[in-house]
Amino acid sequence: MSEAATSEAATSEAATSEALRPDPVDALLSILDLERLETDLFRGISPRIGWPRVFGGQVVAQALVAASRTVEASRPPHSLHAYFLLGGDPAVPIVYEVERIRDGGSFTTRRVKAIQKGRAIFAMSVSFHLAEAGVEHAAGLPEVPGPGELADARTLVREGGSIVPEPMLAYFTQAWPIELRPVETERYRDRAPGPARYHVWMRATKPLPEDPAVHRAVLAYASDMTLLDATLIPHGRTVFDPEIQSASLDHALWFHRPFRADSWLLYSQDSPSASGGLGFARGTFHDEDGHLIASVAQEGLIRQRRP
Repeated sequence: MSEAATSEAATSEAATSEALRPDPVDALLSILDLERLETDLFRGISPRIGWPRVFGGQVVAQALVAASRTVEASRPPHSLHAYFLLGGDPAVPIVYEVERIRDGGSFTTRRVKAIQKGRAIFAMSVSFHLAEAGVEHAAGLPEVPGPGELADARTLVREGGSIVPEPMLAYFTQAWPIELRPVETERYRDRAPGPARYHVWMRATKPLPEDPAVHRAVLAYASDMTLLDATLIPHGRTVFDPEIQSASLDHALWFHRPFRADSWLLYSQDSPSASGGLGFARGTFHDEDGHLIASVAQEGLIRQRRP
């Protein structure tokens, strides 16, 4: 077989393989639909995408689903605070154990522990609040280009050629259920240090069910996709660099207003501090109409590996 024919066959095989994969959003909705083992005990699985450990956003989202299924729908979650304890094994189901901490007149509190192989790999507290009227104010939408003016991240890294690290290329070109359109596109081509801020528009790649709980879980999933990387921008590094050992250590998320995760949301991120091998980052989500819908904070390991 000629070289051209071999290349054409490989391209055809890759296209066929891509076509046979389940739709990424359908796959995400499937892993968020936890199996109920007992009243407050649930089991979740991970997608088989070849990663050595479970994606942190997946565990946050699944734990949120588990907690929410023990609370009436009239009390949506307003905040969650989580710790990643151990890396999860994608080949092993995760058991989510929900503890009913408090059922008050206005607030409900749940604690969730994620277990694999008899050990806790993750712990999270979630607070739910009965909706009520009150004073309102919110920070406005940053002045950045809209999603229609920007290219998606997959296109950017593919066009970056050899200057894009292979791990970054593999991460952004896989079939994610979330579409990303970065504002600061030089991040994908230039390794020069820059201000510790980053903006990216994101949304689910196809319409989601109407259930608001699904949209909250999808946002929780997406909130861990790019945040830690903001801590390395001032140093001209990324979490994909082989000399950087990175891992999310904790994650906090506050829901402020109703939203749809299948509509464009601007994720504005910055990092006010990094020291001692740890980086702190925070972020806000706005919809296209300028409503502040959620806030995020995270600390992670950004250790420089020794030669």
